[in-house]
Amino acid sequence: MKSDDAIRRISALAQESRLEVFRLLVKAGPEGLAAGDIARNLKTAANTMSAQLLLLSNAELIKARRDGRSIIYSVDFEAMSELLVFLTEDCCGGRAEICAPLAAVTAKCCPPTKGVRHEAPARSRRR
Repeated sequence: MKSDDAIRRISALAQESRLEVFRLLVKAGPEGLAAGDIARNLKTAANTMSAQLLLLSNAELIKARRDGRSIIYSVDFEAMSELLVFLTEDCCGGRAEICAPLAAVTAKCCPPTKGVRHEAPARSRRR
């Protein structure tokens, strides 16, 4: 991931209501939520929510799809993963205890799939 892309995504999340929207959509999973449901859930005006969703969409953190008369928003989990990897790929410098809290959270919410071999991520080529 390029630094410019990471900055754009982090900037989109660096505001309380957009962060709430993003976290709500993460919890909703790949199915996502209709724009109106997001606004009602977060007790936000529809026009304000529309602006927040547009900004998150422009940052490529969420995707929109039409379902009848509704627009359904969901997290772009691939983009989210890219950002998380970008932010943490150099975190421990060989000292696993530094990344242990992150590994514990990941193991709790995302248990390894049986039979899938997990490999350590490649070292960063950033300088």
